[in-house]
Amino acid sequence: MPLTIGKLAKQAGVTIETIRYYQRKGLLEQPRKPETGYRQYPKQAISRIRFIKRAQQTGFTLKEILELLTLESDHCQDVQELATAKLSQIDSQIQNLTRLRKVLQELVNGCASNKSVARCSLIDSLSQEPKNTIHS
Repeated sequence: MPLTIGKLAKQAGVTIETIRYYQRKGLLEQPRKPETGYRQYPKQAISRIRFIKRAQQTGFTLKEILELLTLESDHCQDVQELATAKLSQIDSQIQNLTRLRKVLQELVNGCASNKSVARCSLIDSLSQEPKNTIHS
């Protein structure tokens, strides 16, 4: 039994605006509007929206999800390459975040060891120029 956009949104666990956004991005087909009544979405749209949401939770962007949706099941090698690239990107982000965390932890530790009420050592540290910067 076909679904209206409101029923589709409810069953898929998203908002109507999310469905419209997915349509604008080409992730979800918009059914033709009958001359009288509302657009009717097929039940398969629920599983497609759930796929999109799960892929987002895994770290894929909507652009990457669109590519995954165009590949489908018979292009396993291509899907694996996309997933491997995403995994590499996530590993790189983790490394960058770990470095950022270390720097911020050092700044926080500097604050804790320098209890001066006159100046904030964290603000002072962020205000200084980096030591290894080369000026032209």
